[in-house]
Amino acid sequence: MDAHRLAECRSIELHRAIAERLRRDPGLVQAARLRVAGLAAAGTLSPWYADEWKRALSLPTDELCALLVGDTEVARTLRQTTPFTAVVPPRERWGIWRRVAEEARSGRVGEGHGAGGEGK
Repeated sequence: MDAHRLAECRSIELHRAIAERLRRDPGLVQAARLRVAGLAAAGTLSPWYADEWKRALSLPTDELCALLVGDTEVARTLRQTTPFTAVVPPRERWGIWRRVAEEARSGRVGEGHGAGGEGK
């Protein structure tokens, strides 16, 4: 598996964990809105990303969660600048990364994940 595909699979799995948390605590969306506003004001988030994230963060929770793990160009692009980085603690995030890498080594990555639309 190439490094780009591995990174995308890791990103999807991380955002799957984020989506689970958002369903339990929709208040996390407000924190993400504040983060996007702060990054945009500081000039560290391009206007396009800021506008797309503002639009995404105004969606109903179920639609936002679907976008976070979606297999669309916009979803893939937004995951690269996620405002939800602090939602999953570092230890759990590294666990996700290790699990996806192990799945990639065993040829199981993508099974049921929808990553790239090519489950094995």
